[in-house]
Amino acid sequence: MFKKNQFGNLMQKAQKMQENMKKIQKQMKSIIVQGESGAGLVKITLNGEHHCKVVDIDSSLFKDDEKEIIEDLIIAAFNDASRKIKEAQKKKMKELSGIIPLPNNLNFPI
Repeated sequence: MFKKNQFGNLMQKAQKMQENMKKIQKQMKSIIVQGESGAGLVKITLNGEHHCKVVDIDSSLFKDDEKEIIEDLIIAAFNDASRKIKEAQKKKMKELSGIIPLPNNLNFPI
């Protein structure tokens, strides 16, 4: 069984860990990365929240002026899928929190 002092120390460590997780989450949001395929013919830029910011498809892959429209459609579809993943993760966490009693203010990095 925990002694009162041990429990207090455990709670302090948990609070510190939560503060650190918030800092890391904030830092992760500002990260920008670019993925490529086709030897650089297709490039996608994402931020740390997995939101697609830019799709760049080389013009040589098109016959018409469709490039910009297709890039915008890809961005919209990617961000819609990303939003659906976040919703599914929240739903699973809610199901989990029903099984395991967790404090309401506990933030997980999803």
